[in-house]
Amino acid sequence: MELWYTEEHSEHTRFSIRVEKQLYSAQSPFQRIDLFESKEFGRFFTLDGLMMVTEKDEFIYHDMITHIPMATNPNIRQVLVIGAGDGGTVRELTRYAHIERIDMVEIDKMVVDACLEFLPQTSCKLNDSRVNLLFEDGLKFVRTKQNEYDLIIVDSTDPFGPGEGLFTKEFYGNCFNALKEDGILVNQHETPYYPSYAKSMQRAHKRIKEFFPICRVYQAHIPTYPSGHWLFGFASKRFDPIRDLDEAAWNSLGLNTKYYNTELHKGCFALPNYVKELLASADE
Repeated sequence: MELWYTEEHSEHTRFSIRVEKQLYSAQSPFQRIDLFESKEFGRFFTLDGLMMVTEKDEFIYHDMITHIPMATNPNIRQVLVIGAGDGGTVRELTRYAHIERIDMVEIDKMVVDACLEFLPQTSCKLNDSRVNLLFEDGLKFVRTKQNEYDLIIVDSTDPFGPGEGLFTKEFYGNCFNALKEDGILVNQHETPYYPSYAKSMQRAHKRIKEFFPICRVYQAHIPTYPSGHWLFGFASKRFDPIRDLDEAAWNSLGLNTKYYNTELHKGCFALPNYVKELLASADE
């Protein structure tokens, strides 16, 4: 008997992976958590039936959400990560010796526990001494912070269910207040390719631009995400990700990355025309 994981990317499009076996399945107070084993993508992790991480391509997402801001401001010391229960974003951040504190706020402890057990590839640095694991609502957590972080990474699920509040005007305003005067906000920005995802992207982009003087969008190719074409948002009070990129400083660190490099850093902000049009119409 063949077992397949299938995700509906749009009303008329589905994406499937042959499954060798199911490793874990549970219903938390917030969402359904599943982990599978496959030959093509290794172990992979889904929430409410939507792909979060695969062992084969997770490096693309985690490189791009982390190293873009870190290369833009090499002096980041205090970091807040919201979501990111699989641990991959934290893993990449811990590679920077000069980071002093990483507060990771994840609403669902069961997600972290499952990834610690079944996804050591991504969760391997959650026990780093600089990491503070906080199991609470990121929206509520950030309300209480003022002028505290150099970088906030919003590594959230899609904008419904537990992740819905992380796409609101209130949330982005609170992130602005929680950042220092030169702070950077980076978030996963959905795909522009399918209309329902594109609307979420436009809504988030418009709301972020209401608070941040510098607001850019960049892209990466992630095979197991809807359409493979995925966007990230970069917003800052002072730093421009292209103008202020410090190539020499980042390259001198000698970090061995599988996807990110400083040439790609500059190129990923060059967007296709259809994405530019979507972003422009979001501003209207």
